[in-house]
Amino acid sequence: MISIYSISAVLLAYLFGSIPSAVWLGQAFYGVDVREYGSGNAGATNTFRVLGTKAGIAVMTIDILKGYTATKLAYFIGLSITGPHNSSQFINFQLALGLTAVVGHLFPIFAGFRGGKGVATLFGMILAVNTPAALLCVVVFVTVLLVTKYVSLSSICAGFTFPLGIIFIFHSTIRSEVLYSMCVCILVLVTHQKNLERLLKGKESKVYLFKRKKD
Repeated sequence: MISIYSISAVLLAYLFGSIPSAVWLGQAFYGVDVREYGSGNAGATNTFRVLGTKAGIAVMTIDILKGYTATKLAYFIGLSITGPHNSSQFINFQLALGLTAVVGHLFPIFAGFRGGKGVATLFGMILAVNTPAALLCVVVFVTVLLVTKYVSLSSICAGFTFPLGIIFIFHSTIRSEVLYSMCVCILVLVTHQKNLERLLKGKESKVYLFKRKKD
């Protein structure tokens, strides 16, 4: 059921997603617009490359919270609209709010609609909907990152892990959740198309979390 409350929640989810943490943090503390450097994206990965580990972690944390908080807005809507918290109707509404936040990150109204790729915000959404699957993705992401130093490759591997975990490990019976997990994987691939090209050409930049690359 569509109501003023559900519409307000969707709008608020978009505004949460539109918070350009990379842009605002870069301009406020470093005098830099990260969209003018590196890959040109206003996201955590490019912040790591341009501004370093501390700034990257801060942006990543905020972006995750954007997706998580937006998705959790479903709990503030009446049960007559969302259905019980364990119902497919409620899960669908959570997914709608989370995806709206991701759209806000991709096209932020507060930053001229020039955003990032939405991976961290997407993870926040996954964390809110299915915490065990999200933690599995974290393990894969961190492992690949430590081994390869490629954030993009780590994100892609984590993206593939999500639907595989939902279907074969956690055996979800909610069709919308399964379909959503597949869409997440496709979205990650689409948004990382240029990264894949650079990876294949050996031109993708690496991120060193604990020490800088020596010249």
